Amino acid sequence: MANCIQCGRKLPAFLFGRKICQWCVQHEAIQRGEEPANAIQPVMAAPWTRGSGNSMVLTQVFFGICVAVFIAMAFAKGSLDDPSSRELVHWGANVGPLTLGGQWWRLFTCLFVHIGIIHIAFNMWCLWDLGALCESLYGHWTFGAVYLISGLGASFASVLWRPEGVSAGASGAIFGLAGALISAFYLGEFSMPRAAISGSLRSVIAFVGYNLVFGAMIGHTDNAAHIGGLVTGLVLGALIAKVAPDGEQLFRRAGVLLIVVLVLSGGVLALQRSHGYWFHLQHAFELLDENQTDQAIAELQGIIRERSDYAPAHEELARAYTMKNEFPKAETEFKRALELKPGNNNASYGLGFTYLSENRPQEARETFTQLVARLPTSAGAHFGVGLANADEAKYQDAIQEYSAAVQLNPNFEGVYYRMGLAQAKLKNYDDAITAFHKEQENSADDYFIETALADAYRAKGMTKEADDATRKAAQLKSQR
Repeated sequence: MANCIQCGRKLPAFLFGRKICQWCVQHEAIQRGEEPANAIQPVMAAPWTRGSGNSMVLTQVFFGICVAVFIAMAFAKGSLDDPSSRELVHWGANVGPLTLGGQWWRLFTCLFVHIGIIHIAFNMWCLWDLGALCESLYGHWTFGAVYLISGLGASFASVLWRPEGVSAGASGAIFGLAGALISAFYLGEFSMPRAAISGSLRSVIAFVGYNLVFGAMIGHTDNAAHIGGLVTGLVLGALIAKVAPDGEQLFRRAGVLLIVVLVLSGGVLALQRSHGYWFHLQHAFELLDENQTDQAIAELQGIIRERSDYAPAHEELARAYTMKNEFPKAETEFKRALELKPGNNNASYGLGFTYLSENRPQEARETFTQLVARLPTSAGAHFGVGLANADEAKYQDAIQEYSAAVQLNPNFEGVYYRMGLAQAKLKNYDDAITAFHKEQENSADDYFIETALADAYRAKGMTKEADDATRKAAQLKSQR
């Protein structure tokens, strides 16, 4: 069924070649003076105003939710300062490792979380304008579906493009509204005068173009979400215009919306299945950073159950066991990581320190020596060999390795402290004291360094210095 080219009203079927409705024909005749000005004109409501009522119901609901969440975040933080990434995640922001790690609701909750007062002010301004137009033309339930489905597309695109990033804001869904309007205007979905269509279309296209270019220029804007929302909206608008242009075609419209939801959901599931192990690994990293070691171990064990040949999961699981002092388990996982990826320097390094923790210096030295052969410029590898030598009371050999580490990295943490301990064992107390002072320069005040200094001073008969160092060590211990 065609539309009138003048006003956009639906034309009756089988009017071949006729593109102007009866109302416009009579209206133009009156304008030309061909009919009297008082001629009876049929009452035909402008179709773009049909069923308008309060056309901003859902726009106001979405607006209100965003503002309420922002106010709640501000109260919780105690200020209007921009929230941190951790706070955004707490309030429901979209972040790949969590979202695709099982917290699917973040695909939608992120639409109502904002990253500061400027961010929410601009988004709410755009939502109010575009939402009012879109809801008045589409109707409440179709508008709500387009908004949320576009938001889903935006969230999926954000995770796909930048899985490690934190994403929040209504802008992806707002771009979806713009995309739906562009498709609908071009494909003749809405019964509006051409002048109104062209003006609105120019405004919407300008909005999209400006924001995409501006987002690309400032760098930290999540343009992936904007593009994802825009494309989803374009597809939704086109399908509705072609398959279910009449708002009363409820089942057709519902079918169109359901198809798009299923396609997006399939994409999310495919991404989770193909890269789910990676997202779970990133989540485990975050848990370890937050000292939630048991939860991280459970996450890593889940990865290994799905992909037993994934070396990074075994390596990270070994580190988690190390944090719990479960060294035999850590040793098993480091060895498995090396079986899967021979020459893995990080796993070799971790295995060497695990041997030291198990009081197996000979195996530790062999492991670190192999690492030195592969990475002769690694200060950590030389340091590890030095630790193994010191555990076997080969203090002079240990000092040589520590010196090699210092030459490669003068700021390597702990190396001067260990060198000082070895010098003290050889009764080279002046060298030991010098080494301990060097360690103090490289790191903050430390209980163990002060204790070692006190012992070296006392061995030299420097009682006052030894007492001072002992008192400082006691202060540092009380602060731990």
